[in-house]
Amino acid sequence: MLRPNVRRPDICKIALLATVALIGLLPFNAQAAQDANNELRLVVPPWPGVTVKSEILAQLIEPLGYTTVRQELSSTVGYSTLQNDESDAFLAGWLPAQQESYDAAMAADAIVDLGNNVDGARMGFAVPGYVAEAGLTSAEQLADAEIAERFDHRIYSIESGSTVTDMLEGAIEADTYGLGNWEGKPSSTPGMLSEVAAAVDEGRWILFYGWTPHWMVPEYDVQILDDPAGVYGDNNGRSDVKTIVAKRYAEANPNLTRLLDQFRFSADEQSEFIRVFSLEERDLEVVAREWLENNPERVASFMEGVTTRDGEEAHAVVEAGL
Repeated sequence: MLRPNVRRPDICKIALLATVALIGLLPFNAQAAQDANNELRLVVPPWPGVTVKSEILAQLIEPLGYTTVRQELSSTVGYSTLQNDESDAFLAGWLPAQQESYDAAMAADAIVDLGNNVDGARMGFAVPGYVAEAGLTSAEQLADAEIAERFDHRIYSIESGSTVTDMLEGAIEADTYGLGNWEGKPSSTPGMLSEVAAAVDEGRWILFYGWTPHWMVPEYDVQILDDPAGVYGDNNGRSDVKTIVAKRYAEANPNLTRLLDQFRFSADEQSEFIRVFSLEERDLEVVAREWLENNPERVASFMEGVTTRDGEEAHAVVEAGL
């Protein structure tokens, strides 16, 4: 199992935010001069949540005088390109799932951790809402023979070889929660969710790997079970989804780094725009644009103390564009 994410004192971030705070006291033109780059190279793995977030960010910074280059890379490759001056930022630093890559980049003093951009992220054993309403709320209950029978001793997961499926297989091997005689059923994420959809249509009990934010949460009223043994990580599988910035980019671009630091969503917000993009198959640019138009207060919080690259007050420019 991966090591839990223990948040260490982040001297780099403290120093960076102190610099940003001081810059906020300067006149707009002096502040604008601090950003060395007008281009932001974003690592964007093929996950719907980070895809939509990255598009929202791109539309947000365009009227400020910045352009975005989206790099379709895996998270593992992304940590490498952040270190090698080939990428600038990454909005999907899932921890502890990416702990090894994150720790290596931190040890190289190559990245700055701006903290969570999603509040309430979590992963673990999941069931549709009607199963939880029947009284199943903890993975400890899976050891009950009658409950195990209702699930046909099967648990569905995503890709074989993925970190989370390795976690599940470790629990089966260790007979955690009495799972020793259960069968793990890994498949693609769409394959797993098609099994969930079929079970929900029939009202059958199904146990699967679930996470939030994701469109499965509003669609199937997904409930993640308590996991006291920490199969999917400490604190009942709660995760961080961090904004990671290359250190040299953050130091050279404090204005846009301030915006990145304030660019945050709730898990429910992200689950909803993932649903609209992935399940309803709406156009990416339209989904992002509508979110910005429908959430003016959230946009205002992103832009606090931020300017355009030319030194104008950023929020007024963005508001006029929307």
